Amino acid sequence: MELRHLRYFIVIAEELHFGRAAERLHMTQQPLSQQIRQLEAEIGVLLFHRTKRRVQLTEAGKAFLEEARQILHKASQAVEMARQVARGENGRLTVGFSGFATYSLLPKVLRIFRERFPLVELELEEMTSSAQVQALQHRQIHLGLMIPPVPDAGLVQESILSEPLVVILPETHPLATQPELRLSALAQEPFILVSRHLEPGYYDLCISLFQQAGFSPKVVQKASQKQTILSLVSADMGVSLAPASIRNIHRNGVVYTTLNPLNVEVELVAVWRQDETSTVLQTFVRVIREIIEQMRSHKYLM
Repeated sequence: MELRHLRYFIVIAEELHFGRAAERLHMTQQPLSQQIRQLEAEIGVLLFHRTKRRVQLTEAGKAFLEEARQILHKASQAVEMARQVARGENGRLTVGFSGFATYSLLPKVLRIFRERFPLVELELEEMTSSAQVQALQHRQIHLGLMIPPVPDAGLVQESILSEPLVVILPETHPLATQPELRLSALAQEPFILVSRHLEPGYYDLCISLFQQAGFSPKVVQKASQKQTILSLVSADMGVSLAPASIRNIHRNGVVYTTLNPLNVEVELVAVWRQDETSTVLQTFVRVIREIIEQMRSHKYLM
């Protein structure tokens, strides 16, 4: 039995006339009759009562009609889903991301992607850059948004954006009223930083900046999440550094101050496996590129 047999049967059942059914199917009546006889022979029952004056469904034909319609509907759904998956419009995508990505890029990408591809099951996991690399290597996520460096083995990375750093101060700090600060002005301050084993690239960047400013920081606390850092700074436990998009988080008790020189930036990259074949991933990456281009054209990233 083939799907075409079910189509022929359904059209005849709707028309109850072989001639009209043949016209709808753009074929002659004799081959259509032969196809129905073959179908009846295969399933072992009569589907139609035929006389010279009319055609009627048998009881078996009526039962078969409902099932045949469901089968064709399911087949049509299967074909459409396969086409959607091939176009990257359907499927499942798991994305790992660092807190850095949530402040500027990720909300814009998610909004556009969900509007355009509502059938994609999107799973998001906030993870440190180190955890994302491991998750990619173990195929636990399809894409990571992280701070480099990224190991070369089996992974592809694409630079997404870069941002200047800002200083996070308690609002009661004597320097909180300054419009901008040099890092050397904070040489005696206690610092709260992200742990190196979680964000090695970001941690090393900060340490390099401290060395260039002529001092080694007094790190009094390490944290894994930016929200934790903000809480500790607001409690007057110390000061910290963060990408400028953290300004989008309005937190009582903290002040964000521009870091001088202004050309010190932290980078965000998109990373995926070199052998990844997901078309949904490719679609997601295209949306990221589109959003980045829009942000650049509106001078959000300068």
